[in-house]
Amino acid sequence: MQKAPDVETRSAKPLDRRASACPEPAQGASRPAPRWASVIATFFGIGYLRPGPGTWASAATTLLWAVVVHAIDASFRIPIAITLSILIVLIGIPAATKISRASGRKDPQIVVIDEVAGQLIALIGVPLAWKPFLAGFILFRLFDILKPPPVRQLETLPEGAGIVFDDVAAGLYAFAIVHLLLHFGLLR
Repeated sequence: MQKAPDVETRSAKPLDRRASACPEPAQGASRPAPRWASVIATFFGIGYLRPGPGTWASAATTLLWAVVVHAIDASFRIPIAITLSILIVLIGIPAATKISRASGRKDPQIVVIDEVAGQLIALIGVPLAWKPFLAGFILFRLFDILKPPPVRQLETLPEGAGIVFDDVAAGLYAFAIVHLLLHFGLLR
């Protein structure tokens, strides 16, 4: 009688990383990130969308902000946008740090809370109209991808700060250009 071949036992981890809300640690990384960090850093799972998770997060932020702007009084829009941007940065940095440590990567692609912060900054004070919103979206994505100085240099900050602050700077560039275009009447 032949002996059955030895079967390797495997741990019960998902085959697809996207199936797990908390990324498994890479070799040399620390333990898995807490669920709250995964939810925040991936912006409720948008960071798992392909291709271009950052673009998906920026598009979702633009659409969500349009809904919020439509629902609130004009006098509250700027203070709410600034407050939300600050809160997203403050919670996004530790969440991005946790995911970065758990994955063993400096800037994991699934972390998109930085795009949420930058995109919202780009839309502060922008009137609810398709041209200014589209311009804010395109300009933010452009500055986020090209990373003109000092955007690229901000990536060298440690952990979550480096992940988030480069997008904050890209958002500020987009904010400035959109408001210049609005000032000169080029987005009517």
